[in-house]
Amino acid sequence: MTQDKIQRHVIFASTILLLLFVGLTLFVVPIVQASPGPDSAATTATFRTKCATCHGQDGGGSEVGKSMNVPDLRSPAVQKRPDAQLAQVISDGKGGMPPFKNSLSEDQIHALVKHIRSLGKKK
Repeated sequence: MTQDKIQRHVIFASTILLLLFVGLTLFVVPIVQASPGPDSAATTATFRTKCATCHGQDGGGSEVGKSMNVPDLRSPAVQKRPDAQLAQVISDGKGGMPPFKNSLSEDQIHALVKHIRSLGKKK
């Protein structure tokens, strides 16, 4: 093969690989963004078992929680707090709320913060 043919083959192969990479990227990104994630059911279950007793299924507060003056997780006051602050409250507890840092992983705590954010959008 001549040097010119080798150069054309390399350029052609590089172009094909680039198109394949771009095509796969454009195909995979929408799928990842559209899926709620495998943990959404697990996070909802965690919220039900750890949080809903006081905060209610919808975050608005159960009868028990309302008697203890727990905050409405859907309220602007809670929703405007930074994620880090919400994660710290879940981790360390606050007032009558117990700490969950020993029973939940960091990933579970951050998933709960996202769940709390989603409650604010449903109100």
